[in-house]
Amino acid sequence: MHYFLNSYQIGEVGQIVAKDNSELRGKGGCWGIVNHVGEVSCTVTMWDGEYTVRIDHLKPVNYLESECQQMQLINDRISRLRENENLEEAARAVLKHLGELKRPYLTEFEEELLGFIENKCSSQV
Repeated sequence: MHYFLNSYQIGEVGQIVAKDNSELRGKGGCWGIVNHVGEVSCTVTMWDGEYTVRIDHLKPVNYLESECQQMQLINDRISRLRENENLEEAARAVLKHLGELKRPYLTEFEEELLGFIENKCSSQV
């Protein structure tokens, strides 16, 4: 048995390492925001929900605090959209793409796409 010291902090961004965990299949490389720190696991919020993962299934991305805050804002926007039952598959595909970014910001085009989806969803209410 390997023992790891859980050094993650709430609000930190980590990248999923799926390994042999079937629950994380297809999530490898996706980023998540740590919202709970346990002894040997963390709960992370990802583009499609919350997951509790052992710390050996999470890789630190070493973002600055301001970059982590930026990712939290992106995550909040994605989470609000994901709750919309009428969200079309194309929009879900965009959210999935944004949830797999390997950088702590959106390009101008990605920002426009996310804004477009937000506007469409808010006009359906």
